[in-house]
Formats: sequence, structure tokens, C-alpha cells
Amino acid sequence: MNRLLNAVTPFWVERKSPPKMHIHLLPSLVEKGRCFRQTVAVKFIKYSILVLPAIVLAGCWKPAVSSPPPPPDNSVPTQAQPKLQTMPLFIGAETLDAELALTPREQETGMMFRTNVTDESAMLFVMQQQSRASFWMTNCPVSLSAAYIGPDGVIEEIHHFEKNDCVPVVATNDNIQYVLEVNDGWFQRHNINPGMFIRTYKGSLQQTFFGNQ
Repeated sequence: MNRLLNAVTPFWVERKSPPKMHIHLLPSLVEKGRCFRQTVAVKFIKYSILVLPAIVLAGCWKPAVSSPPPPPDNSVPTQAQPKLQTMPLFIGAETLDAELALTPREQETGMMFRTNVTDESAMLFVMQQQSRASFWMTNCPVSLSAAYIGPDGVIEEIHHFEKNDCVPVVATNDNIQYVLEVNDGWFQRHNINPGMFIRTYKGSLQQTFFGNQ
């Protein structure tokens, strides 16, 4: 009976205590923990040194934007301009229904590229101020005659403009405010000479285009 009781000993009688940690191992573990933290800190610093400039550069970098192509050069006329508004001009006994070139673009184009110039064709260039007029015949396939006119509407000079001639025909004085282009030889055929007065139904050229300035 005693042997049976000894063999059937309750499980709670023989409890084992947890293993004790050796005191001499603690410094080693502490040291390892300290080394681990130092290693992580050093790696983090090295990583930051490498990554931070990249972040800064990425923030400053902008994608290259190609410049737009330059606009086409529209300064040089490439075709004849449509017929401009007209006004009757009275010169002696003659009447011309002249187109009016009033804007810089209209004056620059003039009679360029026109091939159907007749004795009924005429164009009056109205400048904003007096100057030494200088006209040439680039891209004008038909020869013309031109009267250089003073501010009072009196013809100062008459010139021949040779077709496609790029050499300017310069006035002899700086008192020119209007230029009248007609078919080549028109002035001579109609006995129009320097000194003759040009007017409109409104009066003088000055009154017509600039009022009573």
C-alpha cells in the first residue's frame, strides 16, 4: 500500500523551479544590445547621407520642356493683296479711281504680285508724316510710274519703277507724304507733270485724310 501511494504521487508535489539565468551572461547580452543599436544608428546615418541628396535633387529637378518652334515669318508678303477700298482722285482733267493703302501692311504689299495692271489701275499710299520716300519693286512683275506728292497734294517728283527692281527709288527731298502708283507711262500719256495739284471730292489730300490739322 505504501509502495502504491509512493508510486502515485500527485503531480503538484514535484514542481520544478524555472532555470536560473547565470549572472555572468547579463553583461554580454547588454553589450550585444548596445552594439546592435550602434550598428543600426550608423547604417541609418549612412543611408540618410546617400538618400538625402537624391531627395533634394529630385525636388529641384524639372523635366526638360522643349521650346515651341518659332512662328512662321509672316513679315514678307507672299501673294497679291485683295483690292483695297477706292476713292476718286482728280488730277487736272483726269480722274483716277485709286485704291487706298492706309495701313503698314497694305503699304508694304502695295502692287506686289499683280499682273493685271492697266491704265485704270492706281494706288495711293498715305503716310502718317512727311519723309524722304523710298520705294522699290521687289515681287512686282509689271513696271509702274509713281508720283511723289507733298503734304499739300502737289506732285513733287515723277519716277519710273522698273519691274522686280529691288533698288530703292529715293525722293530728292524729305517733304513727301503721299505716293501715287499707276501703270507705267500713265502720267506722260495724260500730260500730268510735277507741280500739278491732286484733290478728292472732300478737298485737298490733307483735308481728306487728316482733317484741318
